[in-house]
Order: sequence, then structure tokens, then C-alpha cells
Amino acid sequence: MSAREWLDKDFYAELGVSSDASADEIKRAYRKLARENHPDANPGNSRAENKFKAVSEAYGVLSDPEKRKQYDEARKLFASGGGQGGFGGFGSPGGAGGGAGAGGFDLGDLFGGAQGGSTGGFGDLFGGLFGNRRGGGGGAASANRPRRGADVETEVRIDFAESVHGATVPLRLSSPATCTTCHGAGARPGTRPRACPTCSAEGVVTRNQGAFAFSEPCPDCRGRGTVIDDPCRECRGEGVSTRTRTLTVRIPEGVSDGQRIRLAGQGEPGRNGAGSGDLYVVVHVNPHEVFGRSGDDLTITVPVTYPELALGTTLTVPTLDGKVTLKVQPGTASGRTLRVRGKGIGKKSGGNGDMLVTLEVAVPSKLDGKAVEALRAYERETAEHDPRSELNKLLGR
Repeated sequence: MSAREWLDKDFYAELGVSSDASADEIKRAYRKLARENHPDANPGNSRAENKFKAVSEAYGVLSDPEKRKQYDEARKLFASGGGQGGFGGFGSPGGAGGGAGAGGFDLGDLFGGAQGGSTGGFGDLFGGLFGNRRGGGGGAASANRPRRGADVETEVRIDFAESVHGATVPLRLSSPATCTTCHGAGARPGTRPRACPTCSAEGVVTRNQGAFAFSEPCPDCRGRGTVIDDPCRECRGEGVSTRTRTLTVRIPEGVSDGQRIRLAGQGEPGRNGAGSGDLYVVVHVNPHEVFGRSGDDLTITVPVTYPELALGTTLTVPTLDGKVTLKVQPGTASGRTLRVRGKGIGKKSGGNGDMLVTLEVAVPSKLDGKAVEALRAYERETAEHDPRSELNKLLGR
């Protein structure tokens, strides 16, 4: 793909976000579109598969702050006179100064002080986008340099108990991977790519525009420096094909909802001998009906009766591993939280958190006559006790 074709793409429109969208907005848009168009959810739907690849490509650029900055600057630099994306035309140097192009900008500024020997400006801007290196040796060295594969992100959902104790889960993933037929060469087995005659295997072509020379990836070999006459049928000459694979992922104990787990080298394959990217698994934890979590501590709310708090008692409290007994002292207030040491969630530093047990008085919705009579008697016996006395003092009553 040439620089012109690359910059003509509107990655923001592909994700359905504005050009000033935040990183979180871009991530949410990508996740939504990737989920809707994932090959697993749309088997045999080539349109959905192409959309999935397009949003993945867009996210690969816009999720990287440096790449996004370079992409924005490049599109702005080459915007047409109307301010839209894409390349504006380059005219011959004209005007009194001889440095203005048809696009309305100064080519002297474009190359950023080339007269002074600096290699800034245009070269610096596109260095990160198209792999040009500063200081000689561009050509094949930059066009064919190894490129690490892109990182891939997917999601998995587990139960609460699995998040506490850890689990091993299978993960079915459809993503680009090295073609198993041509092993990444792009050519049909038994054949090999040949040197591109257009760029003489350099990977870039240069065209002269007046006093200036412009270099861009070769349109015939797309910057590879080689041409494939008989492409591999599986990957169509790309050396990479989308395939479904099943991985076994170990979820560590104590993982929290929304945490990302990195699997090194399980992302997209690299090019020209470079390593693969990484796979990031976002873990979603289903809530538990009884237990909750606060950091490394396990939480639970236990209903109790008023006499149990007033007179004291011994409670049997469930844990994720069984049961524990808990002594409640007489006069314990409703809403108080008691701590059971070591019955929480495993810590990264070793050991376990605690279990926090909150006691809550359960008030009966209905009472029979004897219960009402007993409560009235209790009310008379404790008439001198005002539970709101301290509050009234604070209010000055």
C-alpha cells in the first residue's frame, strides 16, 4: 500500500468517532465494532470480516498515541484546499519564492530547513509511519526492515470463585496469523518471490517534482521489494491469514474485574523475521450472589436478630472454602463489620486478604400477638434509654 493510499483512509470514520475523540472513546468504539463484526459471530460473512479487519487496522493506529499524532499531522499536511482528509495535489514550484506547491503550503517549510542540513520536517514526520530512517540508507533497508506484529485484545468471562482461586480456561480466537501453507512467504509452495523490477528491490520509488524529489513505497510491490507471481491461495500473497485457534489461558488467582492479562508472542505475526505481537485478555468477572470484594478482602453481609446482637452469640459464617465460626460480643451494633483473618483473596505479594463480615439486623415483616406483647414489655422496661440522645446533643436540642 502506497503512502497515498494509506493516508487516504479515514480511520476515525472507520470507528465512527470524531477526530478529537478520547482514547477511551476510541477503545469503546473499537470493542463494539469488533464484537459485532467478529468472524466467530458472522461465519461466512465476508463483509463483516472485511469490516473487522478495517476497524482492527484503524484501532492499531489510533490507539497508539505516537502513531495517532503522526497520522493526524500527515493528514493535515496533505489535506486538500477544502480541509478534507487525503492528499492534496502537488504543483510545480511557482511564485516569486519558487517554493509554494499547488496545495497552498510552502515546500521549504515542508522539508523543515533542509538547506541547513537538517533532516527534520517531512522525513521526521513520515519516519514513524512508513519506516524511513534518518540519515542515509533509506531504500530497501527501511522498506524491508523487520516489523513487530500488532498486539491483539480479546475478552473472557469467568465466575467469581474462579477469579479468587484462579482457573484455566480455553480461549477461541480468530485473528491474523502466519499462513500455515506458505509459512509467511506469500508465494505458492514450490515457488518464491522475485525482485521487483519497478523499484529494483529497493521497496521505494522516487519521482521528481521540479527541484524536489519525493519518495514513497513502491506501488507494485507495496514496499516489500519483491513481487509474487504465483501467490499462495490461502493468504493471497499476504503471508498472513485469519484463522481460528484455541489457546489455554491460565487466569491467576485474585484477578479483578477488567484486569488485562498479557500473553507474550500470541498476537499478530511480525513481518520480515520480526517477532509476533502480544495478546491481551481482558477478564470480566460475574458477580457472586453472596460474596463481594474490596481489594484483597472478601466481603459478606450476614443477617442477624436483635437478641443476637444485644445478648451476644456465635455465628457460623460461610466462606468460599467452607465455613468459619464467629463470636459476636453482647451489645454489638447493627452494621458493624467484623474481620476474619486470612479468609480473603490471595495477594500478589503472598498470603491472603481477610474476610469482612458485616452484621445487619433482619426486622420481621409480621409479628404474632405474643411477639408484639413481648416487644411492648421490652419497650416499657427500656423506656429510659433514648437511642437518639447523642444525636440530639449534637443538634443542640
